[in-house]
Amino acid sequence: MGGHAGQSEATDLSISERARQLIAARTPFVHATVVRAQPPASAYPGDEAILLADGTIEGFVGGQCAQNSVRKAALGALQAGESVLLRVLPDGDVHFPEAPGACVVVNPCLSGGSLEIFLTPQLPPPMVRIYGATPIADALTQLCQVLGYDARTDADLAEATAVVIASHGGPEAEIIRAALDHGVGYIGLVASRVRGAAILDGLELSCDERARIHSPVGLDIGAKTPAEIAVSIAAELVAAVRGGLRRAAVAESAPAEAIDPVCGMAVPIGPAAEHLRLAGTDYWFCGPGCRAAFAGKAGA
Repeated sequence: MGGHAGQSEATDLSISERARQLIAARTPFVHATVVRAQPPASAYPGDEAILLADGTIEGFVGGQCAQNSVRKAALGALQAGESVLLRVLPDGDVHFPEAPGACVVVNPCLSGGSLEIFLTPQLPPPMVRIYGATPIADALTQLCQVLGYDARTDADLAEATAVVIASHGGPEAEIIRAALDHGVGYIGLVASRVRGAAILDGLELSCDERARIHSPVGLDIGAKTPAEIAVSIAAELVAAVRGGLRRAAVAESAPAEAIDPVCGMAVPIGPAAEHLRLAGTDYWFCGPGCRAAFAGKAGA
């Protein structure tokens, strides 16, 4: 694998280990790999980095100016849940070899050199919190595992993508209220239409809260057996996840953006962004060059 002179294999191993840690912690991130570079770019093919949802970059895939373009594209890939080939070109450079389907960014801050970086989002599998020691709950747990979902009976509601209550009784209303308060986007209640309506009527739900609750739960496929009912619930879960339920949670954690007052680039606001505060106003920059230029002009 390529790298900088002096960049050891340990760096690559640390990126891999960091990725494993983030996956184990269910933390979304983007794995960025330089696949092509044109001098005088500071990055080389094979250089890698991890980008977190707050814009933090761990590793190296280019200098400060390139990093801002990579950061912005990575956050977009994370929210879309799709990989992207990013081409970062200096202003006026049209000589870099064509790459069909690539996302092209012209970065006026680059002093020269062009980069192609492959961005691969890593989203944690949907976590489904299942309540109940019933045949339906058991069958749904098995189906979620087949789907690659993280089905648990003891998950923290704050981490749950979806909650399914298949207990046929017990503190169902309390569980629903707790799931709503924790921001869970999909809440399914296994109950008859009449019993489910009675439980929900006692909760004094807002329209937004009611829209997040599915009762009767599952798609109407004429299911009768516990396994068939579990299939109908799993199908509805797939529709919710593919409809953006998981990506919506990632989007909520995405940083706000500001416009660099020097070059006009959109800059994700985060701990890694260049920042200057003057006369009570915050300014954000794509890199130290723009920050220094602005500070010099302002006499800061």
